[in-house]
Amino acid sequence: MAQSASQQEDGEVPGEGRAEQPRTWYSTNLVGVPTELLASPAFNAHPQGLHIGGTRASHAGLFSLLDSCTSARESSEVFVHYMSLAFGLQPVSEPVCQGEQRRWRASYHKLLQGWGLDSNGPAGAVLKGWVESRFGLVPCFHKARLERFPSPAWVSYLEEKASSRYQNNCIYQQLDLLYEFCQWAVVRFVPFGAVQCVALWRGFTRGDEQVVQGEWGRTSRQLVVRLNNLVSFSTDPQQAECFGDWVLQADVPVSKLLFYPDLLPAAPLTGEGEVLAIGGDYDVKVRHV
Repeated sequence: MAQSASQQEDGEVPGEGRAEQPRTWYSTNLVGVPTELLASPAFNAHPQGLHIGGTRASHAGLFSLLDSCTSARESSEVFVHYMSLAFGLQPVSEPVCQGEQRRWRASYHKLLQGWGLDSNGPAGAVLKGWVESRFGLVPCFHKARLERFPSPAWVSYLEEKASSRYQNNCIYQQLDLLYEFCQWAVVRFVPFGAVQCVALWRGFTRGDEQVVQGEWGRTSRQLVVRLNNLVSFSTDPQQAECFGDWVLQADVPVSKLLFYPDLLPAAPLTGEGEVLAIGGDYDVKVRHV
């Protein structure tokens, strides 16, 4: 039987099914936009608001409190306090009884801290797994390129994603709330101005393997690249230059932001002006430093 046109477009090889093509695993997600569209430059060019189904309704009390806040600082303190009570994240005041060991409680704050130390560590795997679960976007890199499944790289990623150290205490629900709080804050306090997309920068050493459209080279200026499902950007192009010989500029929809500087008080990543955003295929401008 001849290979179908759809298989050719997806890059499938005769005799291999969708299981070997990780980026085809998901057609649905929890944000109501087809995964293929969400991951495309077309969405970035014409973005729309995104919400994780049921999150705000399940925590209506939190968002009612947030609506009464008059400043970004006040709202972030309300959010942190609510998360502390809802998920038991407050420090233990009384000493642990002899012979009793307090169970490690995963938290969104620890995940952000872990990402800042190593985005390819266990905390990074859990964050990428959350993006998979909520947005339907499969990661393309974790310690190594995640290509056809199965492979040693995929096994390593899946083991870290399911690690009990971070995969407990309703961690995905915590991240749902962090995302929804971020989306609430960008609408309420417009930290980037009244825009649908914000210009962000990312430094890297090698990017030819990420190119989807265009030709990599020192003369290249406009490309379409495939970024990981969760990716770090900088708000400062000079800061981005510290991370590689090349710098790309992308217009990132604010609806794809998970975290930005000053979203939370004393949060990890803030000092470096780091932004966490949902990835996919992006039209970018590239320059050599």
